[in-house]
Amino acid sequence: MEPRRDNRQFNREPSEFFEKVVQVNRVSKKTKGGDKRSLSVLIVVGDRKGRVGVGLGKAADVQSAVRKATLYAKRHLIVVPLKEGRTITHEIYIKEGAAKVLLKPAREGTGVIAGGPVRVVVEAAGIRDIVSKTLGTKNKASNVYAALKALSSLKPFKEHNSVEVKGEEKEAHNDKGSRQTSPKTETGIITDKPKRKTTSKKETK
Repeated sequence: MEPRRDNRQFNREPSEFFEKVVQVNRVSKKTKGGDKRSLSVLIVVGDRKGRVGVGLGKAADVQSAVRKATLYAKRHLIVVPLKEGRTITHEIYIKEGAAKVLLKPAREGTGVIAGGPVRVVVEAAGIRDIVSKTLGTKNKASNVYAALKALSSLKPFKEHNSVEVKGEEKEAHNDKGSRQTSPKTETGIITDKPKRKTTSKKETK
């Protein structure tokens, strides 16, 4: 007989994903046989190259719950558009339930200025320079999902710039059109009417 292999001898291969457990809760469900207790784990997964996901797993033990949450997060990764590979493309404000999150792009060298749950999501996505503010609830799960929604709602850098340019061109066109129209008084009556030529009585004689 071949000797039984011990899988613990083999080291686990390093994963390309960054994994961070944000919250662990105990869940109790009443059944006919008694209370059924389990654990709920919220985990954030990202490759630090613009992809990030969030997963929630429930199981009787922590390891099984983490495995379920990690698998779900990896299957539901979102792609975050980055500017110069270090910050977000534009400012964004998101309200998700009771959570309110504000994200702003920052200059190079600023670092990650964010609270605990939002910091985990931002770092997992590979953002190095950002300023954020949590304005609503302090619930970790709510803030994590709000931050994920904010990152998924970002527009690519080129598309965001084109929208701004179109808006400026439209404003310039409206200003030009208003200049070409004849000036009006406050009552709306045109003041620049052609004056009629009047003849005096002496000239008629």
